[in-house]
Amino acid sequence: MRLLESYEGQGGAPIRKLSGARGEEIESNDQKCAILLGMSATSTSISIGKKPTLINLTDAAVAKVSDLISREDDADALVLRVAVKPGGCSGFSYDMFFDTEVADDDLTVLFDEVKVVVDPASAEHLKGATLDYVDGLNGAGFAFTNPNATRTCGCGSSFS
Repeated sequence: MRLLESYEGQGGAPIRKLSGARGEEIESNDQKCAILLGMSATSTSISIGKKPTLINLTDAAVAKVSDLISREDDADALVLRVAVKPGGCSGFSYDMFFDTEVADDDLTVLFDEVKVVVDPASAEHLKGATLDYVDGLNGAGFAFTNPNATRTCGCGSSFS
């Protein structure tokens, strides 16, 4: 057995994704199941839940991105690229821009007519994150809610 990845499941329980000798993939947070598979684990319950999506967009974010793309000359060729880059006061910062190129190893998620593209390095930091568009008295803009962030800065544009 080989550990492929570990992530937080529903209710904060740790989930382990394992690979068997024949290439089968098993998700488990149960000690008994892991022992049967020849692994050791410390949790005591099984939780079969949905694996977190790469990134989520709220309806407001989809509507705003769609509107912004429609104003561009090459709207049919544009995707929204969401990335994480080193920098900012907390260690990492978000980067978003329209792109016309999609690499072979990019991960793609479709929200209505909006195609969101994330590079593999950024994907680990964005797994389960939500992008929202807020328009209120204090201004308008995009905002991230990221369950992977352990610390954010005061302005909300960087995290660690």
